[in-house]
Amino acid sequence: MKVTPFLLLIVFLLIVLYGGYATPSEAAGVCAIATFVMAILVYRLRSFKDYRDILEMTIKESTMIMFIIATSFLFSTLLTKLYITQAVTASMVSWELSKVGLMITINFFLLILGALLPPVAIVLIVCPIFHPVIMAYGFDPVWFGVIVTINMEVGMITPPFGLNLFVVKGIAPEIPLNRVLIGSAPFAVCLLLGIVLCYIWPELITWLPEKMIR
Repeated sequence: MKVTPFLLLIVFLLIVLYGGYATPSEAAGVCAIATFVMAILVYRLRSFKDYRDILEMTIKESTMIMFIIATSFLFSTLLTKLYITQAVTASMVSWELSKVGLMITINFFLLILGALLPPVAIVLIVCPIFHPVIMAYGFDPVWFGVIVTINMEVGMITPPFGLNLFVVKGIAPEIPLNRVLIGSAPFAVCLLLGIVLCYIWPELITWLPEKMIR
């Protein structure tokens, strides 16, 4: 029963977003208000201390994300100005890897980073480096973006710093962390199989964007 309001909130978000009633930013604002109302009516959070704790946690998390984004932009700009991005691109191209070898190398690298860094930092730091490489090999950038996203999802449920693992642990503190890890393993395997499937059958990703461009 504790999860039911969150499921209803997700359904509400999908209806508002994909029904065309609001943009992603507007939908986020509407759902934030809906979450606030849900906290009052469903979970009976009416004391000032509860809201102060929530506000403090929100400020900490938001500040951390903003600092990551700011430093990631700085780092990516520095890489470009120092020609590190260009050097890495030229180096990877000079390895003369096959397309399969290149994707295995990139995916292995992304999986390691995904277990150690937040997705925002990885996307802002790594994508400017890999984008020229995958373009040189003739990969579709939209397809590659989906591959990167799936890798980040694997990292979110992979120790030692899988953020979603700690979110689940926070929601259900009575469940040991090792059980959470075991429970997340099948999902990680499914995501990895999804990466393989998307490589073998790229039309799964590119079919709809190509129809929209036309």
